[in-house]
Amino acid sequence: MKAKNKIFTKPALEKFIAKNRKAGKKIVFTNGCFDILHAGHVSVLEFSKSKGDVLVLGLNTDASVKRLKGPSRPINKQADRALVTAGLESVDAVAFFNEDTPLNLIKLVKPDVLVKGGDYKAQDIVGREYAKKVVRFPLLKGRSTTNTICKINK
Repeated sequence: MKAKNKIFTKPALEKFIAKNRKAGKKIVFTNGCFDILHAGHVSVLEFSKSKGDVLVLGLNTDASVKRLKGPSRPINKQADRALVTAGLESVDAVAFFNEDTPLNLIKLVKPDVLVKGGDYKAQDIVGREYAKKVVRFPLLKGRSTTNTICKINK
């Protein structure tokens, strides 16, 4: 499937989820900015996919990234970030969220498994009450977009 066909509006995502649930598929959800793709991103996406059949990636919009990361971010625009992440084999669907957290998108998806980075305490994971199971992923040391930007700026 072409990467651009894996980028969904919320109404289209609802239909996609319903179709896959009806087929008995286990739905996994994770989210993030995915501004400059690195090994940590690929690892968390592959890990997330391994927890089920269909991986839905909630992607922060440009406005959301700017609020969370500051005025110099994102480096890559949301359309580019969506296309790059959708092009990965592990990702089945990409949908944007404009809020500071993916809570509304998680409510829509109601994932079987919600995956979040190991830097989050279980009780602090947004949307955990809408998932059947929450799994934390151990972060790869030294792999972050912020680290990459710092290296480039040196």
